[in-house]
Amino acid sequence: MNIEEEIKKCEIFLKQIKQYDPDPFYVNYFFSKYINSIENIINGIFEEANTDFGLFISDKITQKKFNDKAKIKQDFNALKFSEWFSNKYEIEHKKPYPNFMNKIRQFKNMNEKLPEIKIMIRAIERYKDDWYQEIKVDLKNKKIISKEQLEIEMKRQTPIFLEIINKKRHDNEEPKVTKKKITSSAFLTLENEQKIEIMYLCQTYTPVIRRLLDESRDKIKEIKISIIK
Repeated sequence: MNIEEEIKKCEIFLKQIKQYDPDPFYVNYFFSKYINSIENIINGIFEEANTDFGLFISDKITQKKFNDKAKIKQDFNALKFSEWFSNKYEIEHKKPYPNFMNKIRQFKNMNEKLPEIKIMIRAIERYKDDWYQEIKVDLKNKKIISKEQLEIEMKRQTPIFLEIINKKRHDNEEPKVTKKKITSSAFLTLENEQKIEIMYLCQTYTPVIRRLLDESRDKIKEIKISIIK
C-alpha cells in the first residue's frame, strides 16, 4: 500500500466534499471514501511496521494481526511500537473533532454506513457551540432536486435562525451574524445529539492523520536505532 497516495486521496475527497456540500448524497459518498482512506492509512502504518520489524505477515494487516504475530514471535520491539501507537492515537483523539472522527469511524465499521446526513444552516464564521438549524428540502435518491428550493427554504428560516444564534453569540460576547454571513452545509448527528459539520471535520482531521503517520515513522526509526545500539 502507498500511504502517501491515501493521504492525497483524503485531500481529493475533501475538495469534492467542499464542491458538493451540502448535497447529502455526494457528501455521504465522498465522506465514506475519506474514512476508507483513513482506515487504509492506519493499517498502512502497521504494514510498514510489519516490514521494518520483519514479522512477515502476508495477508491484510491490522494492528490486531500485528500484535498477534509480534506476541507469537516474542518481538518486544514490535509490541513496544504498537503500544506507543495506541497511546499516541488516544492522545490525538482526545480533542473534540478527532474524537468525533473516531466515533464516526466506529459507527461506520459497526453499521457499514454513516449516520444520517442532514442539511443545516450555519454561520460562515464558526464559533464553538454555535446554533445550527436543519433545512428540509425535497430529495430524489438522497440528492437535492432544486438549488432554488434550498435557497427559498434558507430565506424562509433565516429570521428564526438569526434570532437564536445571535442570542447565543450575544451571551458569549461573540460577533453578531447577519443574513449575508450564513450558508448551508451537510451535518451528521452523533448519539449525544452533537451536530458535526462534515466538511469542517475533514479539514481539521487531515493534519491529525498526517501527523500520526509522520510520528509513527519516526518512532519506528527510533526503536530500530535502539536495537542496533
